[in-house]
This record gives sequence, C-alpha cells and structure tokens, in this order.
Amino acid sequence: MLGKPDDMTFWQRLSQLVRTEWYHLTDFKHSDRPWQLPFAAALASGLPLAVGAWFGHVQYGVLSSLGGLVFLYIANLPLAQRMVVLMVCAFAMAASFGLAQMGSALHPLATPVVLTFLTLLVGMVTRFYRLPPPGSFFFIMVASIGAYLPVNVELIPLRVGLVFMGSMLALLMAFFYSLWMMPRLPPPQPAPSPHYDFQYVVYDSVLIAVFVGLALVVAELMGLRSAYWAPVSCIAIMQNVTMRAVWNKQVHRILGTAAGMVLTWLLLTLQLNPWSLFLILTTLSFIIEMLVVRHYGLAVIFITPLTILLAEAGANMQLPPDVIIQARLIDIVVGSVIGVVGGVFLHNLTLREWVSRHLFRRPMPPTQRHQA
Repeated sequence: MLGKPDDMTFWQRLSQLVRTEWYHLTDFKHSDRPWQLPFAAALASGLPLAVGAWFGHVQYGVLSSLGGLVFLYIANLPLAQRMVVLMVCAFAMAASFGLAQMGSALHPLATPVVLTFLTLLVGMVTRFYRLPPPGSFFFIMVASIGAYLPVNVELIPLRVGLVFMGSMLALLMAFFYSLWMMPRLPPPQPAPSPHYDFQYVVYDSVLIAVFVGLALVVAELMGLRSAYWAPVSCIAIMQNVTMRAVWNKQVHRILGTAAGMVLTWLLLTLQLNPWSLFLILTTLSFIIEMLVVRHYGLAVIFITPLTILLAEAGANMQLPPDVIIQARLIDIVVGSVIGVVGGVFLHNLTLREWVSRHLFRRPMPPTQRHQA
C-alpha cells in the first residue's frame, strides 16, 4: 500500500516525459520563408553539377556545388551588407576547404589538428560577428569532406578554385534573388555590431572545437574510413543554444539519419549518370531548404543522401553501397553521442561560471598589467 503513491508518481512522470518527447519529435514549426529562397538555393548548388555533367567532369561539378552552399548564408540585410557578408563567406569556404586539403596531404594525423583549429577559428569569427544560422556549420562540413578526398597535392589549387567558382556562382544567384525579392519582403535590418563576449565567443568556440576534434579522433581510432560525418554530426548538435535543443537535435538527427540511410542506399544502388545525379541533388537541396526550418528530423532524411552523394561522388564512388552506408551510420552515431556529451559541458552553468571567474575575471598579474 505504501508503494502505490510512489509508483503512481513514477508512471505519471514517465507519461509526462513521453508526451514531452513526442511533442518535440513531432512539432512542425511554421515558417514564413518564401519558396523562392529554397528554389534559388537549390539552383546555386545544382547548376555547378549541370555544368560538370555538360563538360563530362562530374567531380569538378561536385566540388563547385560545395561552394554553392554559401548561398545559405544570405540574410535579411541591406543589399550592400548582404553581398559583403556572402563574399567573406565565399573566401572563408574556399580557405577552409584548402586548409583541410593541405592538412590531409601533409600527414593523416594532421587532419584532426587542422579541423580542430578550423572549428575554433571559424567558430570565434562567426560568433564575434553574430553570423546567423547556419553559423560555422557548412564551413566545417566542407572542410571535413575536403579532408577525406583522395590525396593529390597537385590537384589542391584546382580543387580550391572549383569550390571558389561555385561560391561566385552562388553570389551571383544571391544578387539576382535579392533584386527580385527585396521589394516583396519586409524591410532589411542593419547588420548587428560585433560584440565581444568571453563565454559566447571564446569559451563556447573552444569547447565545440575540442569535442569536434575528439569526435574525429575517436572515429579514426575506430578505424572508420572517411570519417567526415563524425565531426559534422558533432558540430550540428553542439551549436544549439540550449541543452533542450541539443537533445532534440540529437534525437532528430539519429532517427532522421536512420531513415535517410534507407533512401541513400536506394539511390546508391541506382546506376546514376551525371544528369540524374544533378537532378537528384538539386531536388534534395530544394526539399531540405523547405523542411529544415519546419522540422529538422524530416530535413535530415534528405540531408543524409545529399551529403553522402556529394562526398562519394567527389571521391568517384569507390566503395559498394553497403560499405558506405555502414561507415556513415557509425560516423553519425559516434559524432552525435560525443556532441551530446559536449552539449552537457557547454551548457553546464557551474562549469561556465568557474571558467569565467578563473580565466576571464581574474586580475592580471602586475607584470602583465604593466606590459599592457
């Protein structure tokens, strides 16, 4: 008799937990994003593939389509500021890809070091200048894919140039899209002023970089081939602003990836020619941009085949579909689990206060104060 109230309390809490998780899993958000934006974003990534298919160099088209992801950084800013931000992102995208390529060519052990450094640098810059979502995500994704392309030092300048050319095409698309849509959308807002905040800019960036590097090291120690999805999954989860968002995205990412792997396997079993690859990837890009602001889990179903097809097409589809699917699924689980652990440290208020008190607010020693 004494155990019934406790049992009821347990079941009530369990029922409430299930209802809460189900709500977050099935919540479909409203979006006022015009359909022209996903359409233009799909063209920015898809047109380089069409050009590559036309000239018989599909791998060149794939690399340029990575640069086309710059279009996703278009923001509701005045036209001049908008184009400046996109131009800087284009240079950063090409630089991230080039540094990752050089690191992998230097030594296999250099890849985790280079990607950790890039995550730290890009994270601090994007946070200092308040770059809106997707923030540093696509820079690290492009760098991760570049780090695991077949090593060829002589091809690095060509590959970097192809990524940059894709970014330039995306800038052109963004310019014409802005001219067409700006009169039809709410008035743009001026860009936020850079603002230095130790915890947001430095502490968060350092912690994210450490766990992104850790995810890659763990994947490498496990002997996973081309473990580019481990750091990508980790940063996708850790850059959320709350622990609730970290957990939601982790659940969405794992469930969405499981469904996306089935779709990826079906696509990989097809005999894809360059033109069918162009149509599939362009369609996937459009669907992703329509869904990602509404339901991340549904978007991940299509993000999975898009990213895998881009990476594997760039590597010339060297492995059987079953091997690719198994490797990518393990990568995602490893990166997601480490991302959740990193999110716990990232959003631990006690740890943040301790670091802020001891590393930031601590008075400078007399010698350093005199030199400053």
